[in-house]
Amino acid sequence: MQHNIFTTMRSLKMMEGCKGTQVYALNQSIDGGGGGGGGGGGVGEKFLQNLLSKNSIRSRSNSNFQAVQSKDEVNSVVLAEAFASYGLPKTDQLEPQIEFCLKPMNFVETLADVYRRMEGCAQFDKSRMYLEQCAIFRGLPDPKLFRRCLMSARLHAVDVHSKVVLSAWLRFERREDELIGVSAMDCCGRSMECPGSALVAGYNPESATDPCMCDRGMRKDEDTEIYMDEECSTSLSRGDEEDEDFDMSFCIGDDEIRCRRFNIASLSRPFEAMLYGSFIDSRREKINFSKNEISAKGMKAAEMFSRTKSVDSFDPDIVLELLSLANKFCCDGMKSVCDAYLASLVFDMDTAMLLFEYGLEGNAYLLVAACLQVFLRELPNSMHNPNVSRLFCSSEGKDRLAYIGHASFLLYYFLSQSAMEDDLKSNTTVMLLERMGECASEGWQKQLAFHQLGCVMLERKEYKDAQKWFEAAVEAGHVYSLVGIARSKYKRGHMYKAYKLMNSLVSDYTPSGWMYQERSMYCQGKEKTMDLSTATELDPTLSYPYKYRAVSMAEENRLGRAISEINMILGFKISPDCLELRAWFLIVLEDYEGALRDVRALLTLNPRYMMFHGKLQGAHLVEILSHNVQPCSQADCWMQLYDRWSSVDDIGSLAVVHHMLANDPGKSLLRFRQSLLLLRLNSHKAAMRSLREARNQATSEHERLVYEGWILYDTGYREEAIAKAEESISIQRSFEAFFLKAYVLSETSPDSESSLYVIQLLEEALRCPSDGLRKGQALSNLASVYVDVDKLDNAIDCYTNALNIKHTRAHQGLARVYHLKDQRKLAYDEMTKLIEKAKYNASAYEKRSEYCDREMAKSDLGMATKLDPLRTYPYRYRAAVLMDDHKETEAIAELTKAISFKPDLQVLHLRAAFHDSMGDLTSAIRDCEAALCLDSSHADTLELYQKVQQRAKEQLPT
Repeated sequence: MQHNIFTTMRSLKMMEGCKGTQVYALNQSIDGGGGGGGGGGGVGEKFLQNLLSKNSIRSRSNSNFQAVQSKDEVNSVVLAEAFASYGLPKTDQLEPQIEFCLKPMNFVETLADVYRRMEGCAQFDKSRMYLEQCAIFRGLPDPKLFRRCLMSARLHAVDVHSKVVLSAWLRFERREDELIGVSAMDCCGRSMECPGSALVAGYNPESATDPCMCDRGMRKDEDTEIYMDEECSTSLSRGDEEDEDFDMSFCIGDDEIRCRRFNIASLSRPFEAMLYGSFIDSRREKINFSKNEISAKGMKAAEMFSRTKSVDSFDPDIVLELLSLANKFCCDGMKSVCDAYLASLVFDMDTAMLLFEYGLEGNAYLLVAACLQVFLRELPNSMHNPNVSRLFCSSEGKDRLAYIGHASFLLYYFLSQSAMEDDLKSNTTVMLLERMGECASEGWQKQLAFHQLGCVMLERKEYKDAQKWFEAAVEAGHVYSLVGIARSKYKRGHMYKAYKLMNSLVSDYTPSGWMYQERSMYCQGKEKTMDLSTATELDPTLSYPYKYRAVSMAEENRLGRAISEINMILGFKISPDCLELRAWFLIVLEDYEGALRDVRALLTLNPRYMMFHGKLQGAHLVEILSHNVQPCSQADCWMQLYDRWSSVDDIGSLAVVHHMLANDPGKSLLRFRQSLLLLRLNSHKAAMRSLREARNQATSEHERLVYEGWILYDTGYREEAIAKAEESISIQRSFEAFFLKAYVLSETSPDSESSLYVIQLLEEALRCPSDGLRKGQALSNLASVYVDVDKLDNAIDCYTNALNIKHTRAHQGLARVYHLKDQRKLAYDEMTKLIEKAKYNASAYEKRSEYCDREMAKSDLGMATKLDPLRTYPYRYRAAVLMDDHKETEAIAELTKAISFKPDLQVLHLRAAFHDSMGDLTSAIRDCEAALCLDSSHADTLELYQKVQQRAKEQLPT
């Protein structure tokens, strides 16, 4: 019946009525344009007014009981009609996303090739190689791989330009611009990101990890300004002048500047030729210098520099004169000193804007680098300055930067990534990508620049230009860009050509899920269904096939099946588009509480998300739906959060926290809790945003330090994170500070002595006030460390206490302890309890498989893979069983299946070991190299790699 109501109302243009000042009757037929139209905010507000108005009228005209009943009825009908006007999503409106990153046809081969070239390249070339690795890792779901490569690139950088760009990029990855009270040029204490260290040329990767020793405390205060008209401070006392043995003068206007001929001649070869060569000036005691565009004060400064070799006592305008003089007379030493001095003055945007043009005109490499550093560390805001934007975006600006040595692919790669995040479709993004393409010299650089240009043009609906850039990327060697060509042809009305192109791709290369997914766009009926099924089989992480199948079921009035289909991918891969789709279906079924849950979770991932084809702001939909569910207080929300947390319902927990933050937006603890949930859901970007907001909203210094410590830990700076925790503890002992220090130490130093110290820290944490959710986590962590030091009874006590406060995940730890005590039945039972309690229980099935016989284990692992295909242990286990049964080919195929959509280190290592045992040394070496590209310090893979290489050498003919 609900679906019939929905489809009946679909033809009504009810929302058009809501746009006017009059509230139209719900059953009134309205002529006019499209049903969804209008801006998202206006539509939502008018609809909400309509909803409240109807409820108010009905409530005033009936008894209390009848009013409540009528309110529910009105809300249901109004919502059904309202969302009917948007229309259910249709299959022909769905499209898979074209990835913006480099996507090699054979990812493992590419990783292996990069590792080989990395090992064989010169030390000075390693930074460039790590940048290429960054581009490859950008498309992987784990952002830590990208950040680690970025840190390695900075570690091995040689020139100032590369150091400036990479340091700024590392800072940008943490989005420190969003931290209140943090200046762009603040030094965070790490040499790799220190603005002062970046301006020092030279190759020294060992010192780059040292604590920064910069003199940031001696920098000019933020209130300091540079005035170009200040009185020059270069005047000398008469006594000082008399002490000098001056033997010549420079005359500028009416001023005479006494100098020593030898000192001035030592400044450069041109001065030496002028004063000691065959020129007339060499025989004059007084030389007219009025036409050389330097003031008397400037020449006095030049004379003083010729004696002291310093410009520290001069005002900036005088140093700029000296820089101009140095350029004109080739005074390299003076130019270098002036350049370094002026660069040291650049500490904010205003100063950078003031001195940047002088740096370009004066060919001052360090000064331009210092100004460039400010612009980059202020991204994305600095690109909103028209002068900065014009410099980077225009060909003329790029040429000016190139002349002084500050235009590079690296620079424009960073700028374009920032621009795409800020506004994908903007002209700024297009121009920066064009400059990036112009700076590209290597094949992978051209592939990336041209492919991203194609993607942006496709988003801008400039299909002819998109096709041109995709074709350029293919010509440069990026085969994946054929997808872009096919999509561009399709958008231009050439569906059959697009199909032929994708069909040839499937035929010519090893099939991948994305190939079948794209080809499905250009066919119909059973062929489309088969392609989508094959796409899911080859790569179960692709969301488009699930979405298409779900919408198809909804079109056939099978909404329950549609929700089940979309639940399959939401069980292991949370994304805003899939949450929106499920919310849409739930609204049709009038399950407004479930829909509200999904929209709240969606807005946690993307606060600016626009619902229903971009026509309604998500926040407005929350407001509308909230009037159709039971209101709850903050105390009720806490109870709900405990329930969701204990049932391992992360999406439900996210929704509750979002609701709590709406009631108490300044609660930093809730923001922190939100970040932990997001990390568990592999939503790293959203998690870091929540963590930054928690830090900004912290009401005390010790709390702020904890959140800063977590930010540092999550971006790879463990020692700095520990230092923040210790500083917080020195101010006030708190649960979170002790927990942070213990957590980081447990991963940094796994030895027994450190484990005992971690136990002390966690015990201290548990003595501090905290809520049950966090204490449950601490108890579980403490129990885990007790297991590591073989104190199993203590571990059981901790896990039991955690379970008593509804920390359901403690079942898994308790099962591990029972297993270690050789009580497999109890271990199995504990995991069964977890499976029964947990909403998302793929990990529970995986873990339970360790405590049962082979057949039951295979069943549990099959269920784990079905629920979460991203978990790699089931593939490794099944492959090992196949190897034991001497089914080597099937074992390799099982691992290859997982590697095709998730190139995991452990899976690659195992496949390398299998290849080695089968005597396929070439494949074993390839897999080892690919694994080491992901983690060059992995000890087991290094050992296997060396062993296989040695065997391969022994087999070579002598």
